[in-house]
Amino acid sequence: MLRHEFQPGRLVAGAFLTLAGIIYAGDAGGAWETPWFVVIPLVVGGLCLAGAAAVLTRAIRRRRGSRRETNRTPPEPHSDAHH
Repeated sequence: MLRHEFQPGRLVAGAFLTLAGIIYAGDAGGAWETPWFVVIPLVVGGLCLAGAAAVLTRAIRRRRGSRRETNRTPPEPHSDAHH
């Protein structure tokens, strides 16, 4: 199985968009009445939170990456005598 890095910004965006879909599905199914303008702040707020989570994640990963770079030993030089 291929591994991928966890991206919390996408998780937050997906959760808010799924919630918006559930709200509209409940309205379409007759479970409740939802005004059209209710979902707009929900989606915009969710996308803003997702962006903040993505920026924070990137900053943390950059900081960890630079710390790992400084802790590594430099690579040994290899000779290019065969060229």
